[in-house]
Amino acid sequence: MAKRDYYEILGVGKNASEDEIKKSYRKLAMKYHPDKNAGDKASEDKFKEAAEAYDVLSNQEKKQRYDQFGHAGMGASGGGGGGFGGFSNMDDIFSAFGDVFGGGGGRSRGGQRVNRGTNLRIKVKLTLEEVATGVEKKIKVNKYVGCKPCNGTGAKAGAGFNTCSTCRGNGQVTQVVNTILGQMQTTATCPSCGGEGRTIKDKCTSCYGDGIVKDEEVIAINIPAGVAEGMQLSMQGKGNAAARGGIPGDLLITIEENPHEHLKRNGNNLHYELFINIADAALGASAEVVTLEGKAKIKIDAGVQSGKILRLRGKGLPELNSYAKGDLLVSVNIWTPQTLSKDEKALMEKLSQSENFKPHPSQKDKNFFDRMKEFF
Repeated sequence: MAKRDYYEILGVGKNASEDEIKKSYRKLAMKYHPDKNAGDKASEDKFKEAAEAYDVLSNQEKKQRYDQFGHAGMGASGGGGGGFGGFSNMDDIFSAFGDVFGGGGGRSRGGQRVNRGTNLRIKVKLTLEEVATGVEKKIKVNKYVGCKPCNGTGAKAGAGFNTCSTCRGNGQVTQVVNTILGQMQTTATCPSCGGEGRTIKDKCTSCYGDGIVKDEEVIAINIPAGVAEGMQLSMQGKGNAAARGGIPGDLLITIEENPHEHLKRNGNNLHYELFINIADAALGASAEVVTLEGKAKIKIDAGVQSGKILRLRGKGLPELNSYAKGDLLVSVNIWTPQTLSKDEKALMEKLSQSENFKPHPSQKDKNFFDRMKEFF
């Protein structure tokens, strides 16, 4: 089933402000909140769908990528990663956007903060052949991963945790300050536990209580056919692991193209420069051209002019997430010899006197730029 447009989900336009996007999301989140619609799978899906849309449109980097490439730019598999924006459960959503619900709107989590890992950025270079077919790339990435001895908890095996004595497990502390306007109450993250509501009894000796360590991970990235230079894909949850079992960051993949020896890319079309001699141009001939599938033979009509563009339909690159394909445009160039033997020179001098060798361009032959417009 095709994904719905994020703007349509939130009911906002592309020029909506951050406040308008947040307000619209909050309205939908309150409407489909799981506490108000217990056991309603449809409401739960709409709640997750709205969270996914807000996750993208509230982030300028993700929003820009979505505006440029649509759902195809949001995941390495051409979508949002197969689920709802990488949120594995409701707690992930409340952890990420709990502030949006305001007072009493979000699910109660005791005020505790859930850690989030940072995003990773890598560049992947592709050949035009790989762009044409799509490819799986296995990349070795240096990143933070969950500590194995403590299973990412930060606590030594069997040690466990204590409820934070400062905030009593709430993750937040409240202070009342007397001012000339009366008493003012402020709430802040607990300085003792960092908002987690608990402290480690005995820290793991491998990660020193962080729950994460530096390591290498081989990640398989499925890149769809039709991607382009500068496009950014994302794999949610494949970034740095978060401290003490939090939500991992994303892996952001920027596409780079290796230049092809013979072909140049223009959108989904490919361009090839074909050089032929004067005799073949006059008499007509067959010629070999390079395609992404190998070499192909084409027919050159007698009397072809330099600059003539021949179109091989469907021999270009596929459009992202579509069955449509671009074309291969072959530009014919007539090669003029730069050195001649005595006999060749005499022959050319004789031919130059022939009426057929005198230029007689038509208006179509003169209009080079108009001809180019037909192809691009």
